[in-house]
Amino acid sequence: MSMAYDIPEAPEVLDRREGPYGEVVLRRHGALLQIIANGCFLMDTSDGRSERRLVDAALAALDASAGPPAPHVLIGGLGVGFSLAHAAAQPCWGRITVVEREPAVIDWHRSGPLSELSRQALADPRTEVVAADLTEFVNETSDTFDALCLDIDNGPGWTVTEGNEALYAASGLASCARVLRPGGVLAVWSAEPSPEFEETLRNAGFQQVRTEEIPVARGVPDVVHLGVRPG
Repeated sequence: MSMAYDIPEAPEVLDRREGPYGEVVLRRHGALLQIIANGCFLMDTSDGRSERRLVDAALAALDASAGPPAPHVLIGGLGVGFSLAHAAAQPCWGRITVVEREPAVIDWHRSGPLSELSRQALADPRTEVVAADLTEFVNETSDTFDALCLDIDNGPGWTVTEGNEALYAASGLASCARVLRPGGVLAVWSAEPSPEFEETLRNAGFQQVRTEEIPVARGVPDVVHLGVRPG
């Protein structure tokens, strides 16, 4: 007796570019769009709950500390656009700044397949997209923010490029604190919990440090690490 099996179709490469930090690829796999950097899977359009939770957790922490009206949020990493779209759907944010270092990713949102997810958010007058490396941006900007929502790696211990490691060390967290207003919130997405990063946050002077878990379909939960700059 013969049996038929559904064989997943092979991913289709929609665009492949050599960016400032290596190769970036946009693929379509069935109904999903995927971003691959230097052969490392970064994210896809399958879910988005943890990216949305990143924004919600930062907002909740701001509310708990009597945050300002119309706060300014910085989203580190445009990705597939879940965090940006979610923030833009919330009228409470006064300004939304997105920092993305890969020109290809910005192009895929502005005029490519990912525009389906982010078109309305990019057209929102509160939204500004900055083409820059996040680590360099927080070191150099003169702007200040009420919340930093960072999702540029798979976690503090699993960075996409070696240069990103500095962001999660004492010096990088000092730069994050510098651009946060007093009482501002730092929220960092990670594919797994990191007690070591929690300790680094505390040592860097952040208060109310905690980790929120976001259940996933299988495996270790995603998490959001949170800390508040002292008032």
